[in-house]
Amino acid sequence: MSSSALSEITRLERTRNYLRPGDVSAAVRLWKDYVHHPERRLWDDYESDNVHWYCCGNPFEARALLDRVMQAMAPRSAREIRQIVGRFDAVWN
Repeated sequence: MSSSALSEITRLERTRNYLRPGDVSAAVRLWKDYVHHPERRLWDDYESDNVHWYCCGNPFEARALLDRVMQAMAPRSAREIRQIVGRFDAVWN
């Protein structure tokens, strides 16, 4: 990711009340880790409402946060993060 996109993420994490420093990278990591689980695990988590999400983060909330961040970013920077998240979305789909 470019330095301008990273600085914009840092700025957003400092100025938005729904973000804290490191939230965007944590959301990307959580979504990435979740979509790379075996399919049977994904279905079990979806069906049974995984209790580990309460301590470790809900990947679907992380994905929704990434959508909000991409909407708040400048188009060029949003495009960069959209490419990264899009790769994980492709695995999910």
